[in-house]
Amino acid sequence: MRVFQNIGVYPAYKRQLMALMDAAGNFSGKVEALVSDGFGGIHTLKPALTAEPDFFYTSGDFEPLQKQWALEQGVGGNPNLAEILLMQLEHHRTEVFYNLDPVRYGDEFLSRLPGCVRRTIAWRAAPSGNAAFLKHDLVVNNYPSLAAEYERLGARTAYFHPGHDPKMDGPADNEHRPIDILFIGGFTRHHLERAAALEAVAALADKYNIVFNLDVSRATKLAETPAGWIGPLRKLRRPSAIRNVSAPPKFGRDMYAQISRAKLVLNGKVDISGIDRGNMRLWETLGCGATLVTDDGRYPEGMNPGKDFAIYNDPTSLVGVIEHLLSDADERHAMARSGREMIRTKFSKDVQWNRFKELC
Repeated sequence: MRVFQNIGVYPAYKRQLMALMDAAGNFSGKVEALVSDGFGGIHTLKPALTAEPDFFYTSGDFEPLQKQWALEQGVGGNPNLAEILLMQLEHHRTEVFYNLDPVRYGDEFLSRLPGCVRRTIAWRAAPSGNAAFLKHDLVVNNYPSLAAEYERLGARTAYFHPGHDPKMDGPADNEHRPIDILFIGGFTRHHLERAAALEAVAALADKYNIVFNLDVSRATKLAETPAGWIGPLRKLRRPSAIRNVSAPPKFGRDMYAQISRAKLVLNGKVDISGIDRGNMRLWETLGCGATLVTDDGRYPEGMNPGKDFAIYNDPTSLVGVIEHLLSDADERHAMARSGREMIRTKFSKDVQWNRFKELC
């Protein structure tokens, strides 16, 4: 089975990725650098990690990588990224196209696929309205409520979950964890529940070492300069307590290393996720051996709240959970060990790959 996995790359990560790829040389070296750095590693299928010859892995929206492939293949003219992706699919003789960037490469792109492609699978785990990617043979994620919404819009769906990235195992063994409370992710005032939780935790900075590695928008960055002190941008500024504990975002292996320095990692849903839980930070935190503190909800089968991680109901209870776990090292360590073992076994790369083959 010849599988082609296409991923998207966060804009904030592209500068870091550019530096890695500049030192990598040819296309295969650049792909190896991307896989090795662990960006989106929980979604990377096992054959990419072992460089299986029938498996093709790339980021269709990262121009330096794709242009390198076109250069090596002697492609003339100036093809755009969609055209290069189509040429790669044909050159690889792809049978299964696994698309983690279906908003960019959606229904219109599918209509141009070469005849060798027999099955198309899209990962999408966000509400998308009347999205133009529902003509994939399958739309997959680990959010049953979102899958039901896609089916209402006409898609065929299936349950699929991320897998533990083995590159987390080294960082997970770290016993020196000077950060008391860590959060890594995005911040916007539009996600009211997450923003309230972060602000409540940031207020504890006089007692604990707190770090928020935040990926913020350009508008928020501008709002926090003197130019944003007045006018409409003012509402985009982060609360001062959050700004005081904020640091630049972390990705890939840098993120794994950062999590391995933390005792507790905070996770909070965004308002659009409903009752289902299953975002990337669950796998990354548990896999890197930190104790996860996350909000109540419906978690994937095999994850045990209260045993593998701690849960909270609101900002007030969150503060209580944090203070309890930081004062009880034995309970905190037991929870971290349980969560790590659970994620490494029940959600391993072998389990993930076997499930993917079932979907195909």
